[in-house]
Amino acid sequence: MSAITAVDSPMVGLQTRYLGLRLDNPFVAGASPLVGDLDTVRRLEDAGAGAITMHSLFEEQVRAEADRTLFDVESNVDAFAEAASFFPKPDEFRLGPTAYLEQLRKIKEAVRVPVIASLNGLTPGGWLEYARLIEQAGADALELNVYYVATDPEADAASVEQRTLEMVSMVRKGLRIPVAVKLSPFFSSLSHFARALEQAGADGLVLFNRFYQPDIDTEELEVKAELHLSDSSELLLRLRWLAILSGQRRLDLAVSGGVHTTLDAVKAIMAGAGAVQVVSALLRRGPGHLRTLRVGLESWMAEHGYERIEDLRGCMNLARCPDPAAFERGNYMRILQSWKP
Repeated sequence: MSAITAVDSPMVGLQTRYLGLRLDNPFVAGASPLVGDLDTVRRLEDAGAGAITMHSLFEEQVRAEADRTLFDVESNVDAFAEAASFFPKPDEFRLGPTAYLEQLRKIKEAVRVPVIASLNGLTPGGWLEYARLIEQAGADALELNVYYVATDPEADAASVEQRTLEMVSMVRKGLRIPVAVKLSPFFSSLSHFARALEQAGADGLVLFNRFYQPDIDTEELEVKAELHLSDSSELLLRLRWLAILSGQRRLDLAVSGGVHTTLDAVKAIMAGAGAVQVVSALLRRGPGHLRTLRVGLESWMAEHGYERIEDLRGCMNLARCPDPAAFERGNYMRILQSWKP
């Protein structure tokens, strides 16, 4: 069992709660390949991770195991026969469904911090029953990662939202552990949708999923799939919606994408984040970067007179503004009018 190395200050408390879980600090190791190695998982805990999120188990993997075929092409791909080649082969997945549950059990035995599992899918269906197996394997919470690009012109915005709401409702039934929904920012009325997700049983939201944009190889006439890690500039969109939603909903909010420095984390918490997920910075700098962020946050809070995370969280959200819409539009106009060549 790995012990948590804490850096405590008599003046500052980093303890917080997210999805009903007590965290020693708000920094969560987000879903990434790092959880595939138990030694790395222990290093994440030693560096002070408040919780650890497993990488996603995909709907297609669960269906493949159930059907003993890789993918149900008719239900998932109706473009053309060659589309089946877009998907990974079975041996390209890090862990199949059975191995995923076993790795979850091993991680739970290896660390004391909460472990959050992740399911990634786009359709309601029997595969969501896997959420119960994840709970039985020991997960402290579940992150439902809704990764869906609406390309069908017949699918209107309401039907896209309804699909996600059905998934949340199905997962919530019979599940005792809390459920967070990881969303993309591409909803026409995110505030309304957040309320509907809360009513459907979601305990929290993770803002936001990062769509990995494909590139085009102009010589080979191929689509190139490339992974580009985030940078701090991606945080701005998250700050906007954290600030809006944290003043409207009782949902716990986590930020995902764009947190690389102590100040990035401070801004996210000020906007209303209860948990700060870190992935790209850890992939670049290693698990020890969590310690840098944690100690940096502690020092910043002490220097600025904040004794607890709760004193900091949401202090800059739009609930402090009498008319958030006017505030947003006013800033927009001010920025455009103030620019000079």
